[in-house]
Amino acid sequence: MRQIRPPCPSLRRLASGAGPKGGLALAGLLALAACASTPPPPPPPPPPSSVTGGVLMDWRGVITSTDRDRYQRRDAAWDLALQQARRQRGSGDLNSLGDLIDPSAARPGVTPPTGDYRCRTVKLGSQGGEDGLGYVVYGWFACRIEQTPRGLKFTKLTGSQRPSGLLFPENDRHMLLLGSMALAQEPAANSYGRNSDRDLVAVLERIGEARWRLVLPWPQYESNLDLIELVPAKTD
Repeated sequence: MRQIRPPCPSLRRLASGAGPKGGLALAGLLALAACASTPPPPPPPPPPSSVTGGVLMDWRGVITSTDRDRYQRRDAAWDLALQQARRQRGSGDLNSLGDLIDPSAARPGVTPPTGDYRCRTVKLGSQGGEDGLGYVVYGWFACRIEQTPRGLKFTKLTGSQRPSGLLFPENDRHMLLLGSMALAQEPAANSYGRNSDRDLVAVLERIGEARWRLVLPWPQYESNLDLIELVPAKTD
């Protein structure tokens, strides 16, 4: 509600408090001068806009309790998975991965451009303990990052395990992906929060000039930490 400014005191009112000779008191003159120089109050601000179309909501209002726990324990997933990967036998060349398996490799400028990417999955650690493979380095597949009305979306297009989901901005080094996993010949998953066996949470980080990774702590299958490396697809 707009505030009503009280009126300035008049000369007649000030004169009623004057001394015996009817002169205005010094305090009255000062009050008149201050009143004349005081600007009117500014108009009230407009009401906040209710337009929210196309704005991506905060991931904290979407994430399930299970995935929140995975996300909060991602450092523990890194520690266990790397210990197992370095101690147990594996498949592929672990030493060639460089910054991909460095937990502290994230750089500023995380937001990836839209387009087609080459991607490969690296599984670290074993849910089977000492009897399982400590790591598996897979070959390259096709992935895509596209702009949708709800925000950036990542999709792994080929392979037997195909995660997809929305990328939520968090800070300059970190985006959060909430998505689902499609297996075998299933259509692309698009049902986060409906099937806990397929839900996943991941952190997107930039680890090179044109190189990103998705970090999936405590995945449903096989490993204790999954990494998906992303590099732009060649267009020549």
